[in-house]
Amino acid sequence: MNSRQRRGVVLLVVSVLCAGAALAGVVAVVGDARSQVGQKVTAYELTKDVPAYTPLTSSQVHRVTMPKRWLPGSAIRNPGDFQGKIAAIPLTKGSLLQSDMVASRPELQPGQMEIAIMIDAETGVAGKITPGARVNIFATFAGRKDTDPDVSKIIVAGAQVIDVGEIKAFDKTDATQRLSDQGVPITFALGAEDAQRVAYAESFARHVRLALVAPGDTSAPPSSARSYTLAGDSGVTR
Repeated sequence: MNSRQRRGVVLLVVSVLCAGAALAGVVAVVGDARSQVGQKVTAYELTKDVPAYTPLTSSQVHRVTMPKRWLPGSAIRNPGDFQGKIAAIPLTKGSLLQSDMVASRPELQPGQMEIAIMIDAETGVAGKITPGARVNIFATFAGRKDTDPDVSKIIVAGAQVIDVGEIKAFDKTDATQRLSDQGVPITFALGAEDAQRVAYAESFARHVRLALVAPGDTSAPPSSARSYTLAGDSGVTR
């Protein structure tokens, strides 16, 4: 073997040693990264915005995998923890679903009863009232005599909605004046007195409407603002 061949062998050996060292370095870096990242686990991310009190479904989330060490302790990892529940707050697309974002569907409390009434689909609901929401219930009554003014009243403040049914046509034999041909059955959880007010309004009021209360708002309209007549409105120019 001449000197040129010996130099070639030496360079080849050096190249192999350098490649081995580089490979070992890469393996060490990858191993270190894996040790820092740790175990990966499953979580759930929202694929669309979800309004408050809206039922959560599998179509609104997708499964993601991420390192356990980076996952918040409140993150939901089991689909059973959100299926059948509602959004406790407005949820934003791309957010990681966490336990404080969901709540169980509302249930009756001691002393409450369920009462359902039909509400005009267009004027009373408009698709924004969902189980868990709180609403003020308005009823408009005709004057008892021709000379008496019509009056609008808030008959129940902060009524809790526990179910919203499917839109259906009103009974054509119903003599009540309706602003639309279709209605939605809304079920409330109410005490006995408020339930009687709602039942009376459905039977005798010209119209019953719902006004959605902002999430977290626990204030109630003052007694002085619960009845309205056009004649008594000082802010209306006659």
